[in-house]
Amino acid sequence: MDSLTQASLGAALGVAVMGRRTAPWKAALWGAAMGSLPDLDVVFDFGDPIRNMTEHRAESHALFYQLLAAPLLTLLVARPRSSVNNYWRWTLATALVLFTHALLDGMTVYGTQLWLPFYKEAVGLGSLFIIDPLYTVPLLLGLAAALFARGRWAFRGLQTLKLSLMISSLYLAWSVAAQHWVERIVQTKLPEPQAALLVTPSAFNTLLWRLVAVSDTHYYEGWYSLVANEPQAIRWRAVPRDAKLYNELKGHPSVARLARFSDGFFQLERIDNTVVMTDLRMGQEPAYVFRFKIGSLGPGGELMGPVEKTPVTRPPLRQGLAWLWQRLRGETVLDLMDWIATTSHAGQGTRTTY
Repeated sequence: MDSLTQASLGAALGVAVMGRRTAPWKAALWGAAMGSLPDLDVVFDFGDPIRNMTEHRAESHALFYQLLAAPLLTLLVARPRSSVNNYWRWTLATALVLFTHALLDGMTVYGTQLWLPFYKEAVGLGSLFIIDPLYTVPLLLGLAAALFARGRWAFRGLQTLKLSLMISSLYLAWSVAAQHWVERIVQTKLPEPQAALLVTPSAFNTLLWRLVAVSDTHYYEGWYSLVANEPQAIRWRAVPRDAKLYNELKGHPSVARLARFSDGFFQLERIDNTVVMTDLRMGQEPAYVFRFKIGSLGPGGELMGPVEKTPVTRPPLRQGLAWLWQRLRGETVLDLMDWIATTSHAGQGTRTTY
């Protein structure tokens, strides 16, 4: 999840667990710091962009290591000799903040290696978008109530905070239920019967869902809204996959690593003499967050050159949000590419590279 959400969740849990045992601002600052700590693994360079991607959310997000680290981190804010009960209360708060950071990340599609060192496969449930105001805003409101309430209102402020944590947790449960509901519907409407299916929410909500189906020869993108009157047949956009190229290169370390990390939802293509690999889980056609130039093909078909991350090309934000609103409400069945092509006029329809 985004940094604001993780810090807000950490601060809210810190205040809720510590209650009146310490100043709310102290518990909030500590919780926010611990809620942000696991993501500092992004400062490490593991050798190339694909390794940096796949090693993010690894040891720092593993529940076992977090359990070991919590009592040690607590020494920064409390000393066992001062009050044993107080120290272990701070340890409980620290552990819960670290655990919930990792578990919340596991709700997104990226992949979080929760079970290291016993099991390396990443958990990526994919029921929550990386930024979702409907999850974050209740936390911020509850935290504000707890921090700014004074006197006889302090108790109610703390209760409001706990209520906000309950509401945000119920929203997570809703996201899982909605995802499974859409999966059940779409499984009967796949473009190829044996295609693997991925269902993830579109940006900032859990009402419009992005669908990705992958076979050996194609991948398909579609959309399904829970609040629109969707047609019986899903409108799939089909993009060819080069199965022969993958079979030739699947032993290459970078190709194998990204294929495994993406759970098979990837595109491998040859553009001129360059091999490009894309994680299809994050972004939407044709704008993907993780797209890499693996190298250039040599005379013998071998890959040469360093791995490089390619720039993200995406439509202007205003157009993206306008399409999102229309597709959510069922006012268009077009995907973003076709919608922009249909509605573009002077000054619109251009893509911006970041």
